[in-house]
Amino acid sequence: MNAALSAEEISRALTRISHEILEKNGGSSNLTLLGIPTRGAHLASRIATIINSIDSSDVPVGTLDITLHRDDLRMRPPRALMPTLIPQAGIDGRDVILIDDVLFSGRTIRAALDALGEIGRPKSVQLAILVDRGHRELPIRADFVGKNIPTARTQNVKVNLSETDGEDEVLVSDGEDK
Repeated sequence: MNAALSAEEISRALTRISHEILEKNGGSSNLTLLGIPTRGAHLASRIATIINSIDSSDVPVGTLDITLHRDDLRMRPPRALMPTLIPQAGIDGRDVILIDDVLFSGRTIRAALDALGEIGRPKSVQLAILVDRGHRELPIRADFVGKNIPTARTQNVKVNLSETDGEDEVLVSDGEDK
């Protein structure tokens, strides 16, 4: 496995993404951050903390489970549902930032958009990704990217975060697609 991002590089990328989100949205007053479990939820919390420190605000942050909206449910073993936690302010009329760790085919984000549509009607939906590895199968692109890491389809990208894995790093390895 090759290290693609160190803990320090992840931290810098999240700080840059936070600044870009604030700049694009003219501040944080209408933002709601929704992380896609598991690692996207942790990244959303980190980005919210950074935005709150920059903008002296209290950005609503939650999680959005996409499990039942995936198009590969029949092809994978059953998986446990993760919590969907929508902030009290809801998402109607808000600028929602979906946050995930890796953007690959675009199918996870399509499922997230479907799940979001069942909850409410945001003013806008934007996408923040720590790693964009390419190989899109759907016309989806991120608005905010920590790092573009071109990969072969046969390689794996593994994001480790201290909250779940004990350390922060992004690794690229040869192997089968996930």
